[in-house]
Amino acid sequence: MTDYSLNALYEVIGITKQGVWDHFRREAAELEMIREVIAQVDARRAEHRGEGREKLYWQIKPDRMGRDKFCDMFMQLGYGVRRPANRMRTTIAAHKVFDNLIEGRLVSVPHQVWQSDITYIKVGGRFYYLTFIIDVYTRRIVGYAVSDNLRAEANIKALQRALASVGCEQLAGCVHHSDRGSQYTDGRYLKMLRAHHMPISMGERAQDNAFAERVNGVIKNEYLIPRSLKTFRQLSYYSKQAVADYNTKRHYGSLRRCSPAEYEASWRELPTHKQKVEVIRSENTPNFLQASLQSNAFDTSCKYPYCTLHIN
Repeated sequence: MTDYSLNALYEVIGITKQGVWDHFRREAAELEMIREVIAQVDARRAEHRGEGREKLYWQIKPDRMGRDKFCDMFMQLGYGVRRPANRMRTTIAAHKVFDNLIEGRLVSVPHQVWQSDITYIKVGGRFYYLTFIIDVYTRRIVGYAVSDNLRAEANIKALQRALASVGCEQLAGCVHHSDRGSQYTDGRYLKMLRAHHMPISMGERAQDNAFAERVNGVIKNEYLIPRSLKTFRQLSYYSKQAVADYNTKRHYGSLRRCSPAEYEASWRELPTHKQKVEVIRSENTPNFLQASLQSNAFDTSCKYPYCTLHIN
């Protein structure tokens, strides 16, 4: 058997000794980078336990690692998230209903449309209920409540919080949209909306309330369910924390990678052509974009000639 020195072996293979050591150094640097990213992901998941891989990538934005590589690697490492199926109904149909006023509507500033919805969560062997009200434009949760029943009191509490968080001058004309649950036709609830000159809108199906439905899923699946809560007191505490984190820490691509609170605070300073303009999509409208442009008199002479329409 012929003996080779390493230098001779490198020459036979067609590489250099420097090239070999450069390879080892790059590999060691990549492994160290991956360890740092894993540590960042673990720290993020400690606070946002149900956050998906793509959302994690945009929150962390690791150097020298693209989104696809990040998502593939953390799927292989077991960082995928399973979403439980939603099989319980929280809507008790009301006898009094209102028309859908937001179908195909164009939203270009905060507090033009609020959406509200109720969801459930099982804690300590029994079901509790979460009510959220969000501003469609900024995605900010403006009001919420946690309850052990489906009576209207929780919705009233959520609305009171929402009204207190926004100045009255901003709410005149803001449309309040929900499903046709009886909680939203309670006389006390309607009186509060009318006192603030807020038109009342209702959808027939969950798809007509998509923004609020999505927030339900985010709060439950990313913030609450992964904590394996045991008591109503824990649910109340962590719901408050989840709303605060969602509003101030969770970034949205459609909000220029800002949190809802950051975007609401800064949108006025953006150039007009960079301010978000959004059409509320409704599956009941065959051509929802054309309908929205007509209903909002949106044409090439408006002040958003170069805007991007973010269709949810």
